[in-house]
Amino acid sequence: MWSDILLRLLPFAAAYAVAYRLSGGASWLGLSLGNLGAQLLFAVLAAPLMFFAAVAVQLWLTRRRHVLSVPADGRDAAFQAAFYAVNGPLEEAFFRGLVQGGLGAAWSTPPGFAIATLVYVLYHRLGRWTWADTLATGLVGIPLGIAYWLLPGPPSLIGVSIAHIAATCGFLGPGPLLLRKLHLL
Repeated sequence: MWSDILLRLLPFAAAYAVAYRLSGGASWLGLSLGNLGAQLLFAVLAAPLMFFAAVAVQLWLTRRRHVLSVPADGRDAAFQAAFYAVNGPLEEAFFRGLVQGGLGAAWSTPPGFAIATLVYVLYHRLGRWTWADTLATGLVGIPLGIAYWLLPGPPSLIGVSIAHIAATCGFLGPGPLLLRKLHLL
């Protein structure tokens, strides 16, 4: 966990903060409420869908690879979920706000979306994820990139961050624990 904080999360936060400061708080960074109603509606609909879709993908992948890291107990799963509640918004700030928003402002939105999503997916290989697990992150990156692009109002990280947390909790930590408790593994 500490290596994740030092090597990933703090650099993401620092890069975002520098971009925010240098851009004068540009709206494409997504640090706003946006259309709050649309953001919250998206989060309410997307979070359970992303959680259960991630659980289903994890189950399918686990049955193919025959191995899965499962939290020791509910307390361990809750600790992991708390970490993902920090990780998700920081990844979204970096990949959606900074990369997708920045490239969208510099070039146009479609290339910003495509490049940010590709970099987001491939970045997971740095964590020594298998190719199957890495490519599964596209199932999160693609819809969240589209949502960041198309939700009404100014860009906002609220809805995509909540959905990201739910997807991560479905794929890692709480989701695998649920699979074990349901005797699906």
